[in-house]
Amino acid sequence: MKKLIFQGAIILLVFLSTWFCFTQINWVKIFHIQQITDETEKKLGDVLLEVVLKSEDEIKSPQVNNTIDSIVNHICIKNNIDREQVKIHVLQKDEINAFAMPNGHLIVYSGLIQNSENQEELTGVLCHEIAHIQLNHVMKKMLGEMGLSVLITLSSGNGSPVIIKEALKRLSSLTYERGLEKEADLKAVDYMIKANVNPTAFANFLYRQSLNDNESSKYLQWASSHPDSKDRSVYISEYIGNKAAINYISILNSKTWDNLKKELAR
Repeated sequence: MKKLIFQGAIILLVFLSTWFCFTQINWVKIFHIQQITDETEKKLGDVLLEVVLKSEDEIKSPQVNNTIDSIVNHICIKNNIDREQVKIHVLQKDEINAFAMPNGHLIVYSGLIQNSENQEELTGVLCHEIAHIQLNHVMKKMLGEMGLSVLITLSSGNGSPVIIKEALKRLSSLTYERGLEKEADLKAVDYMIKANVNPTAFANFLYRQSLNDNESSKYLQWASSHPDSKDRSVYISEYIGNKAAINYISILNSKTWDNLKKELAR
């Protein structure tokens, strides 16, 4: 009996020692997994962006792009975000939508800008998508749903049109896990507060979208791909609490904001 106990103890000790040794090894470094995924993300983002821009009209107006850049630049500077990691593309499309793509590409539809009641609402949505980029949610989601081998194939430019179309569909209507969505929401609030922009506007935007049940709801792509907008507006408001600043600023002056909408309405 004592012999069996002794042998069991030896086996357990060997197992624990082996397990400990394995946990000390940087397997990511050994197999260059992170390097592979970083390279894959860059190539994948470029491939998908090329497909998007072939099928959609990207707005080239300096007025539009400079105005949106002003908002993004301010958010990035105030939050120590590398501006080069966020690449804005404004598309002429009526849908109320914005979505992050691999390699920091952020697609913004003109419909979102037009249907934002104020610049703070737009800033809130942009901050939410920037949070997805900074927190690496895009690749986490795509890796989980499509797998690394599929993404590598797509990034090589050899993916079938069907798979590429499916990848783009998942991105433009990307519904993240509830935990990731909440993480991006709260990070967006943090970004806005640090930039001294009123974060309550973001909660108001979500609440308003949740109440919109008229015929224009078919354009509410951002709200439909981000479910429970009403609940989210509640927990965002609770999170803001007394974190908010007393004096807020407007990144754009009112004339610049109005001119942006006029330019898009042409």
